[in-house]
Amino acid sequence: MSGIYIHIPFCKQACHYCDFHFSTSMGKKEAMVTALCEELLLRKDEFKGDAVATIYFGGGTPSVLETAEIHQIITAVTNNYKVVDTPEITLEANPDDLSIRKIKQLAASPINRLSIGIQSFFDEDLKLMNRAHSSMEAINSLEAATHYFDNISIDLIYGIPNMSNERWLQNIEKALSFNVPHISSYALTVEPKTALKKFIDSGKIAPLNDTLAHEQYAILNQVLVKESFSCYEISNFGKPGYFSKNNTAYWQGKKYIGIGPSAHSYDGIRRGWNINNNPKYIKTISEGELPMETEVLSKKDRYNEYVMTGLRTIWGVSLIRIKEEFGKQYYLYLMQQAEQKIKEQLLYIDDDILLVTPEGKFLSDGIASDLFLINME
Repeated sequence: MSGIYIHIPFCKQACHYCDFHFSTSMGKKEAMVTALCEELLLRKDEFKGDAVATIYFGGGTPSVLETAEIHQIITAVTNNYKVVDTPEITLEANPDDLSIRKIKQLAASPINRLSIGIQSFFDEDLKLMNRAHSSMEAINSLEAATHYFDNISIDLIYGIPNMSNERWLQNIEKALSFNVPHISSYALTVEPKTALKKFIDSGKIAPLNDTLAHEQYAILNQVLVKESFSCYEISNFGKPGYFSKNNTAYWQGKKYIGIGPSAHSYDGIRRGWNINNNPKYIKTISEGELPMETEVLSKKDRYNEYVMTGLRTIWGVSLIRIKEEFGKQYYLYLMQQAEQKIKEQLLYIDDDILLVTPEGKFLSDGIASDLFLINME
């Protein structure tokens, strides 16, 4: 099974922490939708023989699209690709876009999963991050969406300057009050060339507190596990039957095509990425060309990527797969590097699977980097 990711590069306004590719000008939205459909047509042979199991609208803010534009893109997928009978079709949405009218339209469309970017239920946090919605809009969008959609995920951000552990707990409890079956939660990070970076450097916003972020992640885990959520990936918590099929496929190394400017693709051997310039993307596609660069991943690159993604999930890193796919030398190196982490109770082995311990979860990316190969091919 394969997946298609569609990048919608438009937002009403720029969040202070965001470094994704987007434009706040909607002037080329219609031309962009046409180009996205054309790229889907140009690349249909890449999935010959494969069935598409997931379609994911990410961004940017996909909910700025009209429902007719969403239909147009989905039709381009179904006309050009073999699609399973009941694909998971996710739309990322901002609360300020989710009027009752829009929610009803989406519920009547092929979209069957909403991922709503709440981030916080407190206006002071939303203002600090320059989110386009208010706390009341967040609440109203969820109250309406839960009447029309069963499969809803919400995003929450922890580690926000001046957010106490008490307020973070209130955020989690508010989210749980809507009985959503999936929560994605991320630590606020400071990316280069973002407004947040400038504000922290100038002293306008307090620096991030890693210790507090660690504490808030621990609170998140503790509360959600009690509420029957599984932390199936470091930042993703789902109830049984509600794990994101799109994201799970990504973490398990399955094939996917990325459509749109800045979108990435992967076929198990090669990685590709589209140009991150809207006008150039539209122009190149209109000329029948793909605005994409590619690279062939070396064995070392594939090993490092598998270790990184595997340790972030409940499926871990299969030691049998390491031996069979990468060879004895890679296996011995991994075991040697993991030995100290096992002694520190950050990693453990269960039935030939290398996994992070609860204590190691928040540190999983750093742990993985210590297991990476640098010189071996």
